[in-house]
Amino acid sequence: MRRESRELLLGKVGVGGCHPITVQSMTNTDTRDIEKTVIQILELESQGCDIVRVAVPDMEAAQAIKKIKSRINIPLIADIHFDYRLAIEAVINGVDGLRINPGNIGSKDKVREVVSACKDRQIPIRIGVNSGSIKREVIEKFNGINENSMVFSALEHVRILEEVNYNNIKISLKATDVALTVNAYKKAAEVIDYPLHIGITEAGTPWSGTIKSSIGIGSLLLMGIGDTIRVSLTGNPVEEVKVGKQILRTLGLLKDKIEIISCPTCGRTQIDLINIVKQVEERIGNISKPIKVAIMGCAVNGPGEAREADLGIAGGAGCGLIFKKGQIIKKVEEDKLLDELVNEINKL
Repeated sequence: MRRESRELLLGKVGVGGCHPITVQSMTNTDTRDIEKTVIQILELESQGCDIVRVAVPDMEAAQAIKKIKSRINIPLIADIHFDYRLAIEAVINGVDGLRINPGNIGSKDKVREVVSACKDRQIPIRIGVNSGSIKREVIEKFNGINENSMVFSALEHVRILEEVNYNNIKISLKATDVALTVNAYKKAAEVIDYPLHIGITEAGTPWSGTIKSSIGIGSLLLMGIGDTIRVSLTGNPVEEVKVGKQILRTLGLLKDKIEIISCPTCGRTQIDLINIVKQVEERIGNISKPIKVAIMGCAVNGPGEAREADLGIAGGAGCGLIFKKGQIIKKVEEDKLLDELVNEINKL
């Protein structure tokens, strides 16, 4: 069962409460380069990105938000460190959310100024605690970087906002260590009801980072923890969205595409199953049908798995049986198998 949390709105996208879990990414362009940033955001949108974040290192970047916003369709979050004036400028220019830690921007008066700007426009603030940014005194207090020091750090920032009567808050507690991240979120989920943005920070390359993120994010989602996710990869941010969406699909939390079930092949396989699966993925990748298609290489497990799917293939010697809802509907030669399967998918 999913953890109950408060809900908030980033533009028109709901986070927390009963809203679907969303997938976020962050641009790696220079925000001041409006054209490149817009092109990348539109590419992210095409892959199903729900929310996007941009770095705001200076006033020029904060002011670029207005033009960027006018050309994109998903909510935009400004990522700001230390300078409260950048937060206010981003708000003035129409940003949908802020990622800023109130404890790092100076006096309470500066926090009040940021909160006042956000209140007027109902703009949420995400408090983001990373294991590498915990203050030394907190590390000493809790004998190291652990779930206790991470959650304490987050609560310190929360307290600053709550003291100025602001609770339109989202929280993240990320580490590059999977176990530490999971334990921190578990502890936070026990003591606060704010929406949680989850992820493994600095997870690595698209290969290793995908594995690390899938384990960490997937573990939390299976516990019902998490309202929005980001897969942090060293590479094209489009890959972050693809992986994030697939994590949700794998857990049954998103049903927007065809799920392919395929066997790993073995010495019994008598058709070119690996190539068939690749081609099926390419041909049906853009079909939005919440169905299961099983592509199996032989008669040992094939008929059983195919029977469980909406459609399926059980391979034979240079041919295959096509199953529909557990019933054999035709026997097809291998060179026609792909076309026949796609035709049956399109009929559903």
